[in-house]
Amino acid sequence: MGSLFSFLTAAYYLPRLYFAESPAYLHVKVSPDSKDLARLSLQEYIVAKCPSLLKQFRPAWWLYSGHFQTGYCVIGDFSQIDKVEYDRTLLRTLDGGTIGIDMTPPESERTLSDDTPIVVVLHGLTGGSRESYVRAILAPVCTPVEQGGLGYRGIVVNFRGCAGVPMTSPQLYSAGNTDDIRVAIWHIARRYPRARLVGVGFSLGANVLTRYIAEEGMHCRLAAGCVLACPWDTVMNSERLENHWLHRSVYSKAMAQNLQKLIRRHFTALSGFTDHLTSQAVHDALALKSPTLVQFDDTLTRLTGGPSPPFPFPTARDYYTWARSDTVLPDIRIPLLAISSEDDPIVQLIPVDAGGNGWVALAVTKKGGHLGWFEAGRGFGKVNRWISTPVVEWIRAGCENLVPEQREFKALHMHDGFLKEVGRHDIGCKEVAGGGHVVGVEGEDGLLAGL
Repeated sequence: MGSLFSFLTAAYYLPRLYFAESPAYLHVKVSPDSKDLARLSLQEYIVAKCPSLLKQFRPAWWLYSGHFQTGYCVIGDFSQIDKVEYDRTLLRTLDGGTIGIDMTPPESERTLSDDTPIVVVLHGLTGGSRESYVRAILAPVCTPVEQGGLGYRGIVVNFRGCAGVPMTSPQLYSAGNTDDIRVAIWHIARRYPRARLVGVGFSLGANVLTRYIAEEGMHCRLAAGCVLACPWDTVMNSERLENHWLHRSVYSKAMAQNLQKLIRRHFTALSGFTDHLTSQAVHDALALKSPTLVQFDDTLTRLTGGPSPPFPFPTARDYYTWARSDTVLPDIRIPLLAISSEDDPIVQLIPVDAGGNGWVALAVTKKGGHLGWFEAGRGFGKVNRWISTPVVEWIRAGCENLVPEQREFKALHMHDGFLKEVGRHDIGCKEVAGGGHVVGVEGEDGLLAGL
């Protein structure tokens, strides 16, 4: 009887893997140094290269529910683990906005060859390169090989105004606007033309990354992508978040509170755009008393969360309809692994049909909350982030085993001081002064971490 119970318990905690009925086939090196290739379906590729997804994730007993897992992301002390430091480069976009590009390891720490693989990371709603969930991936990925890591380069793309990046344009960022990650990847590809790029996105950043990969299609400069806790159907997820008292009162309001604090930090700059609707919208957003996320988005994000067109939108719901990423899954043409949790209190709808696209695989754990996945570690009260292992396995396979299909990338060139892609005259970027050194365990005072 005990053996049966153990078997059933183990099966309960096994991640569920979902694939489209018609698989995509990948060319894969038999070993990193081998010239011999195997032709594997995406499912066979994951089974061979991501074995941890075939093993159970059992949450720490004191963090059993999704609420506890998510809460620990906010209140947990991660300052002594996964220490990562960065060199920051600021990019000025064609519309006058600023993006922060944080690269690790810093050049002062060690020098890597130009063909070293690069993991390009997009953070969550109000996060940045300092977030513990970002560092939990970059620490093992960027640690030198002789110390047990992969020895890769990591680059975090910090959205406008996040993680200390200045706000220099009335245009903000949003869950659907991909122009900033697009120009950031142009910058990375031009600086390191021989490097393999793999993208990783968290929460809102996962939504942006999914849309970017889909929009690029066969011309995507990433070899593979991984998205964690992606909100997918932003319309229905918003409705479920707002229509449940606990989720509305705790999570929706906490995210809106973070956004208000972020905007308040940049109040002087944003209110200075007197000839733009951003100025009034910022005043209105900061005047809201304990708003929910949809109330904040209805007041500010729907108006200034991206270029015009498509912004401004009539309502937040119209913005959510445009920003959703589940509808673009059929357009993806690189291997994409999405990992979610059934008990995520913020993301409650998961497109397990993979959009009918053989390039997309979804792994769904029974537990884990929103960006949690904490399991018991060694020592009383210690935890590990289970998610690090499968993500690192996926990254390594994408950089060392996968042989991407031949793709033609449009040429990059400088025009009027801005880096642009041939055929795209509306967006571009250039380096500007103001970067520096960023210590990855120093948080953003006042902001709730992990959201």
